[in-house]
Amino acid sequence: MGTDYQSARQKMVDNQIRTTDVTSHSVLKAFLTVAREEFVPTPLKPLAYIDSDLKIGETDGVGRYMMEPSPLAKMLQLAAVSRDHVVLEIGCGSGYTAAILSLLAGSVVALESDAALAEASGRLLSESGYDNVAVVTGDLEKGYAAEGPYDLIFFNGAVEYVPEALFDQLREGGRLVAAIGSGLSAQAHLFVKDAGEVSGRPAFNVSIQPLPGFRKAEEFVF
Repeated sequence: MGTDYQSARQKMVDNQIRTTDVTSHSVLKAFLTVAREEFVPTPLKPLAYIDSDLKIGETDGVGRYMMEPSPLAKMLQLAAVSRDHVVLEIGCGSGYTAAILSLLAGSVVALESDAALAEASGRLLSESGYDNVAVVTGDLEKGYAAEGPYDLIFFNGAVEYVPEALFDQLREGGRLVAAIGSGLSAQAHLFVKDAGEVSGRPAFNVSIQPLPGFRKAEEFVF
């Protein structure tokens, strides 16, 4: 008997997402709608709805992962995405988060540094009808200024820092959501641009896999 993915999707929302204080109707509906199993490698499809990160590949020796559902949902709720927003996603990966964002935002630019991942996710998103998503290839740390400024910049993975170039691509009043840190010590942060200045605050602890790059230069101590 095959896996009942629709039932698994409902259980994911009820048991993993709702239980971590995610109450946004639009976020919950998006997670119920997008077929997560379509965005994981074929051998992992039966595991698509477990409460864990799933490895989808490797970029420059760094494992690439689909984020665990509950922290992803909490970060998207923090982002407060609306249908009039233009969103830049940093680290498209397999395209799952871009698909979720497509149901929440007006349009999504999904940036990916790995050409193979970008090609595969772009094709899958197009074939699945997520017509308001454009997958582009480039350096994650540089963002994608050509389509900016953005109402929201969302990091699909943990980073050690947020480059100034990405804050520069925020529209006035725009928001940036990123998990900063590594391992169990990372925190989801919300940054807001107001009168040209960006201020931020930590929102909650989170343990998610890192994106490639975004490493602070080592400082010499004398």
